[in-house]
Amino acid sequence: MGQVRVRHLPRRLGGEPAVILTEADLRDRLRRPTPGAVVLVPPGARLSPAAADFVAQWRLVLDDAGSPADPSGGHDPGGHAAARPGWDRDASFPVDGDAAPLCTQCGSTVDTKPSRLTQLNRNHYVPKTHPRIVLRGRLDSLGAHLLAVAGDAVAAGHDGAGADLATLAAYCRELLSAEYNERPAAGLVLDGRDAEQIRAATHDPVGTLGVAHVTLTERSAPVQHRVNACRTHAREVEIVAAGVFPSPHHPYGASVCEGLNRLSSACYLVQLLLARGGLA
Repeated sequence: MGQVRVRHLPRRLGGEPAVILTEADLRDRLRRPTPGAVVLVPPGARLSPAAADFVAQWRLVLDDAGSPADPSGGHDPGGHAAARPGWDRDASFPVDGDAAPLCTQCGSTVDTKPSRLTQLNRNHYVPKTHPRIVLRGRLDSLGAHLLAVAGDAVAAGHDGAGADLATLAAYCRELLSAEYNERPAAGLVLDGRDAEQIRAATHDPVGTLGVAHVTLTERSAPVQHRVNACRTHAREVEIVAAGVFPSPHHPYGASVCEGLNRLSSACYLVQLLLARGGLA
């Protein structure tokens, strides 16, 4: 396949090239994208979040015309051109092991933790049947599920989807941290899209992504089915969270519920992006 050029963006004062390439810029010259197509980009160019998605889904090869200063063409090979939020990182153990929690049933210090108790927060132990502990377990399971499917996606050659699913697994850890530390959860961001942009893309995929709504059949790709299962799992956990934190004014629980609502939408966004890349 011959090299496919994208149009050069207007130059800034001083002769420097504009640094942002949009999805429209890439589509303008590709016309009909094909997996693995080579795209020449201006030296030092960067990708918008939507352009990064487009490159990842079609596995496009970016060539910055041989610029020695930036052999990647300004594009993160993982497809994540946008800055990642602070919570989008590898897992770490969040509990303060030096704390001396109290029993919520009797109020006394717990020197030796019985197996039937666990930490509600850094100050208190509760029975493992406590509603927040049940929610925590469901969130932990959802995060593990997302990370496992991320590995499946990468193994199947869908690196962009794998990276997105790993981000969603990291967001589960953010929700866990917020619930444990009793603080508002950070908003979900996926490849530079905030919660409202995720919602817009999933409600109007034709207008925002150029792809129709995804409907699966028994012949659909296995990765699509696994991501869809993550979506339904997120909806189930959201229902559990709504039972634990029923008030929309709860100081931190409301943000956990909202985050789970957006997380299920983000799973569907991953499905749409896979479909846009030709994986029905």
